[in-house]
Amino acid sequence: MIVEKIHFVIDSSRKGQSYKKKIYNKYKNNSPKASDVIVVLGGDGFMLQTLKKYQKYNKPFYGMNIGTFGFLMNKFNLNNLATNISKSKLFLISPLHAKVITKNKKVMSAIAINEVSLLRQSRQTACLQIKEGKKILIKKLISDGVLVSTPAGSTAYNLSVNGPILSLNSKKLAVTPISPFRPRRWKGKILSSTALIKIINLNLKKRPVSVVADNLEIRNIKEVKIKTLNSIKFKILYNKNYSLTKKIKREQIRKQV
Repeated sequence: MIVEKIHFVIDSSRKGQSYKKKIYNKYKNNSPKASDVIVVLGGDGFMLQTLKKYQKYNKPFYGMNIGTFGFLMNKFNLNNLATNISKSKLFLISPLHAKVITKNKKVMSAIAINEVSLLRQSRQTACLQIKEGKKILIKKLISDGVLVSTPAGSTAYNLSVNGPILSLNSKKLAVTPISPFRPRRWKGKILSSTALIKIINLNLKKRPVSVVADNLEIRNIKEVKIKTLNSIKFKILYNKNYSLTKKIKREQIRKQV
């Protein structure tokens, strides 16, 4: 791709602001609508926020890591930026859509690029039922919660609770329990990306549960329906040595060791 106009989105952290003046002295900050690409400086959390905020412009995103891990980002390098972007590889990622019904019957929705997590809100464990369509996967799961992860998010929170790492082109979703108590040996399930997953809170009064879509939390939920939202395709650019596919493969190797 030819890169002539760039829009920069820079994290408000001290590190991000320290680069701001240097960047604006070197590059013109075009409007997101007029730009060829949106360059994001920050960490993974900031990248997720920016992808959702600027999705309406239908532009490719090129992240540069000034955060901690930076799984969704490229290495920070301001030299030859336009050239590096033009040589990068494009990945298309569809998010999850979560339709939530709260205890008070309020209907809300959110999208998640990494995962949708259901988490206990109190000292009491969550009591959940999980369905795939009309089929019951787990009649009663007693745990700290459960999450549904995309392939892109499978090396994030999902991996930290011993979920499977999914290849980017796998067309799968991971359903992974968080600290399961009953059934104790249930390790979760890998489902098709076309699956409609419904998770129900079986004890609203005694065991309140929240839903977190990446970094958006909705509390006191009754149930949530989760599915892949194929109508949205996030365009993310990666340098050759920092491609998302390679990062996922490296994590798969680490997990096997």
